[in-house]
Amino acid sequence: MRLPSFSFAADSPIRNKPLLILAAGHFTVDMYSGMIPVLFTAFRDKFDIDLGTVGLISLAYTGMASVSQPIFGMLADRYGTRFTGFAQIWTSLLFATLGFIPSFPMLLVVAGFAGLGSGWFHPFGALNANAVIGTAHRNTAMSMYIAGGTIGVALGPLVAAALIALFGLEGLGFTVIPGTVIGLWLLTAMRGAAVKGTPRRAAGTPKIPAYVPTGILAVIVGVMMLRQVPTIGVENFIPVWYKDMGYSASFYSALATTVVLATAVGALGVGTLADKYGRRSVMLGTMILTVPSVWFFTEYPGNWAFLSGACIGFLAASTSPILLVMAQQLMQGRAGAASGLILGLGFISGAVATPVFGSIADAWGMQAALRVLLGIVVVSIGVAWFLPTEKQIDTIVTRRQDSLATSTT
Repeated sequence: MRLPSFSFAADSPIRNKPLLILAAGHFTVDMYSGMIPVLFTAFRDKFDIDLGTVGLISLAYTGMASVSQPIFGMLADRYGTRFTGFAQIWTSLLFATLGFIPSFPMLLVVAGFAGLGSGWFHPFGALNANAVIGTAHRNTAMSMYIAGGTIGVALGPLVAAALIALFGLEGLGFTVIPGTVIGLWLLTAMRGAAVKGTPRRAAGTPKIPAYVPTGILAVIVGVMMLRQVPTIGVENFIPVWYKDMGYSASFYSALATTVVLATAVGALGVGTLADKYGRRSVMLGTMILTVPSVWFFTEYPGNWAFLSGACIGFLAASTSPILLVMAQQLMQGRAGAASGLILGLGFISGAVATPVFGSIADAWGMQAALRVLLGIVVVSIGVAWFLPTEKQIDTIVTRRQDSLATSTT
């Protein structure tokens, strides 16, 4: 059967076929990330380890994905994004073996190599999503692309719970199917839409100096890192916390899915809000509202957590699309590197925080660990206050263009 190949559509996100296939690819690769928290309980029982140790699985997978993203972003800028689909295939092949691995150290190694495919996909996909749409719809387009991945994360717990219930950990072998199919589809579909690389300078051509607003980028990265920690902490440890409280797998899988699906719903609308009210205003507003949401989720577990958890996910949706567009605009000509930097450092903060969060939960209990996350939300609001407005970013970009024009004359 021949897989369909897409060409550019009208400049509208919902009709832009390259953007839709990228969102489908993001859905698939992030589904694997979403499965990991539910696997914690199974691997904890299989290898007889504590919460702090089992969190190393997330650190191995997400950590490798994180540290490799800036490198893959630079490769995307230099060589283009034609082979994005291979990232999907790589991840699916390695992730499918996790249930068959006999030792915990080997599990960490394979999880790390599987995460490498995620690190490959994210800057390539984000660079493509930024390039296949006009500037008037860029916030909305990036929100749609991010929402695809978020829905994948949301369905991941349900897929993992179903596979383990039916086949045990060996059921992870079936996960090779969606990644391989979508990977092949991406390779076919993006032939005409992939971003081209930057050609090498001819010998004797003067090098144009690149301007990178490091101070503003540091604020953007800081917000991304701080914002990821509470969200990932809540998502990763819902299954463990609710299992220890005596809830069924169907309950905590549904709760984890609710939190992440709410993030997807929020992501679909955040681009429109950012276009209307400004990116900085939307970020600050959602972060302030996150404080009571995390507090309620922490202090009132049980059925009410579906409401408070959904609020956490919905409000967290503003982070990735808004900060990605900011960074890509500030680093024109290096949009792949910007995507890898923002996504990579954001992911690694969540990956590092996972075993730390688990150790706090082991020592003082899950509610105490969640109260620590509440403090991190408050700190992130202070850092986000220094985010630039659209007018400030436009001024920086104009100055950079003027500087480049002067350098070439």
